[in-house]
Amino acid sequence: MAQSLSSVLIHLVFSTKNREPFINPAIENDLYRYMAKIFRELKSPSLSINGTSDHVHSLFSLSRVISIADLVEEIKTSTSRWIKTNGREFRNFYWQRGYGAFYIGQSNVETLKRYIHGQKKHHQHHTFQDEYRKFLKAYQIPYDELYVWD
Repeated sequence: MAQSLSSVLIHLVFSTKNREPFINPAIENDLYRYMAKIFRELKSPSLSINGTSDHVHSLFSLSRVISIADLVEEIKTSTSRWIKTNGREFRNFYWQRGYGAFYIGQSNVETLKRYIHGQKKHHQHHTFQDEYRKFLKAYQIPYDELYVWD
């Protein structure tokens, strides 16, 4: 076969360090647009990005030429640098060290897009930690509570 093709859809979740509420309404749309630009530059276009004041969800199509770890490192490094240029109130902004990356099947894309779009409403009733534990359990990913919340 002369051409290499792939379709790997990833649901990516990560938080601000210590779940600090840095992502306010004044900056969030610009942040999500900037993230989408980075995803495009990495040949891994985003299909949906949204979150709350302390974490972000994104659905993207992973390029066949980059690892998830390298993509996440670039997203987090670039956005952290960008956020810090948006005012003194962001000078202590950092993302948590870890992240969750979950494979999503094509048949679940629209459901996940709705879920990502409804983050603010969802988190009126559910904490980030409970949400994240639910994903880890659903994907049968073992974890240690001492280290998952860095």
